[in-house]
Amino acid sequence: MPALSPTMTEGSLAKWHKKEGDTVKAGDILAEIETDKATMEFEAVDEGTLGRILVPEGTKGVQVNQPIAVILGEGESAGDIAKAPAALPKAAAAAPAAQSAPKPAAAPALAVAPASRPAPAPVSRPTVPLPRRGAFARRVFVSPLARRLAERSNIDLSRLAGSGPHGRIVKADVEAAMTRGPAAPAGNIPFTEVPHTNVRRVIAKRMTESKRNVPHYYLTVDCEIDSLMKARADLADAKGLKLSVNDFVIRAAALALKQYPKANASYSDDAILHWGQVDIAVAVALEDGLITPIIKNADQKKVDVISAEMKDLGLRARAGKLKLTEFQGGTFSISNLGMFGIREFTAVINPPQSCILAVGVGEKRAVVKHDQLAIATVMSCTLACDHRVLDGAEGSQWLQIFKKLIEEPAALLV
Repeated sequence: MPALSPTMTEGSLAKWHKKEGDTVKAGDILAEIETDKATMEFEAVDEGTLGRILVPEGTKGVQVNQPIAVILGEGESAGDIAKAPAALPKAAAAAPAAQSAPKPAAAPALAVAPASRPAPAPVSRPTVPLPRRGAFARRVFVSPLARRLAERSNIDLSRLAGSGPHGRIVKADVEAAMTRGPAAPAGNIPFTEVPHTNVRRVIAKRMTESKRNVPHYYLTVDCEIDSLMKARADLADAKGLKLSVNDFVIRAAALALKQYPKANASYSDDAILHWGQVDIAVAVALEDGLITPIIKNADQKKVDVISAEMKDLGLRARAGKLKLTEFQGGTFSISNLGMFGIREFTAVINPPQSCILAVGVGEKRAVVKHDQLAIATVMSCTLACDHRVLDGAEGSQWLQIFKKLIEEPAALLV
């Protein structure tokens, strides 16, 4: 199993393009591998014959570097697989029982490609009856060691019966509660466990690290987009271009980064890295998570080009067909929830980037113009900044440039 992305620790074998006995040439597509972000093609690097498939289609949770198949070299036959090197027995459990081989002996080296354990199916756990507490909470007697262990394990001491002197809760009582597994929610509501997908596991890890390690702060501006909406409608009438508000947002963010490059940067332990290219990563919702395909050199592309690229990237992202270079990297991110009617929100920075722009819905609001009430289409945008890279005044300067570009869209059409 190859590592097809920097964060990949395991993958799923979606489909085999070759079958046992087929001739394999370098560059041939052997299989499709589902990574934590997309489905990618796995190319052969050796020539030979596909001698044995160790991991069948549909197997999930295959660890990186575990064998998934055996390629026979020149002069080797299927009988040599039984005498493969020591790396092969790890995958023996993944192979069908009928194909299990005798003890390995010395033999020619085989080209081995990596296997795994299938992912566990969702497990439905029975609810655990919990003892009812009286009308008044009883005093809990507990040893200091048992209390610390309970706190680390998130165990409610008031629900335990102590086995120590005078009902004191001791370490053994807490350990016994830990072995019984998680308690059911209040009211004994039944629940079903759904194992984490690779995508959800990676999102959880990276976002937790970001909120823990990156000092976020947030800046919000309200942008009046009536002029933008008119320009969008005019382009649709005159040229038949169906552009989204998000296409204009991407273009405005890219031009703002070009005008204020301090925001197009990342933090490192030794220096702040100012990027020489404006690559905008745009969050796209998937069925089980999200992915951020990248519009590269977005400051050099017109709105219609950005729109066409975004449509193509979005379709292939949802189909799991993006290439690694199309979603890894980026120097700035945009997350738009306007299509869900969300007025305003904050987003989590995607390291090593230093900023992410959260875009809300464009809606009619009451505004004050020339000391009189008026109606305008307003869109709230919130910039999350890494305080190690940008101070508040600097983040505000970028946001002011972005606001001006959005509200006066003529510059976006050049």
